[in-house]
Amino acid sequence: MRRRFGEIVYKVNVDAGFTCPNRDGKVAYGGCIYCNNDSFRPSACKPDISIREQVNRGVVYLSKRYKARRFIVYFQPYTNTYADVGVLKTMYLEALSHPDVIGLAIGTRPDTIDEEKIELLSDISKNHFVLVEYGLQSIYDKSLLYINRGHDYKCFLNAIDITKGRGISIGAHLIVGLPTETKEEMLDMAEEISTLPIGFLKIHQLQVIKNTKMADIYNDNPFYVFSYQQYLDFLVEFVERLNPEIVLQRLFALTPDDILIAPRWHKSRQQIIRDIEHSFRQNKAYQGKECKLSSGCS
Repeated sequence: MRRRFGEIVYKVNVDAGFTCPNRDGKVAYGGCIYCNNDSFRPSACKPDISIREQVNRGVVYLSKRYKARRFIVYFQPYTNTYADVGVLKTMYLEALSHPDVIGLAIGTRPDTIDEEKIELLSDISKNHFVLVEYGLQSIYDKSLLYINRGHDYKCFLNAIDITKGRGISIGAHLIVGLPTETKEEMLDMAEEISTLPIGFLKIHQLQVIKNTKMADIYNDNPFYVFSYQQYLDFLVEFVERLNPEIVLQRLFALTPDDILIAPRWHKSRQQIIRDIEHSFRQNKAYQGKECKLSSGCS
């Protein structure tokens, strides 16, 4: 963002009041078995407040705390393309109406995108930065079925196919540590993702959260979750296999202690960041070191 816009750009999170087709019955009920939106929704995100007001509040806060001047509005909770295109256009333009907002980041599912919505985002991208972040979670259909995702890997590939080349940046979200996958299968996802037209990636360890179906499964029959050191070691191997052109937006997740069941690392965000950096230095590792693409990788 600094290279593109000449300065640091900050994200303002908003909750536009969307739901999810995996919750309201269009695809399924109950949602993904790991999902509890309270584990990642910032406290400032409140759907009963207008998008404009959420943006204004976020801008004021970030301006005072970090002296920020440019912002991307991040539509985060649930599925933020799950509405008619006219409704989406009104919401997106309301977010862009603040003079210091230079773009949008839109978290969504690959099964709620279509040509009409991509056309809208492509049109917006002519004058603003637009990033669509697709929740993939895994490339393996066995894992997507296990977590009750409601779509398969092909659905994700189809969404990527209609999004690429339209002026829209593409992101993906991955969860590693699902009990359906071996370590090598998890690492292989780095190589698969590296072959796709994805510019941004978020990866984090599986977390078992209270008030989810996964919590019930875990409580009945605890399965393996990453220990702290094991996850640091895994990240080194995963990132070494990843195309260095992909921007890493997230490498771990932190859920509030009052709703987190496992793994409980008892580490602060800054401590985890320092330990990740130390782990890479200690292993003389860097992104793309073991990438197997014929071009674009070391």
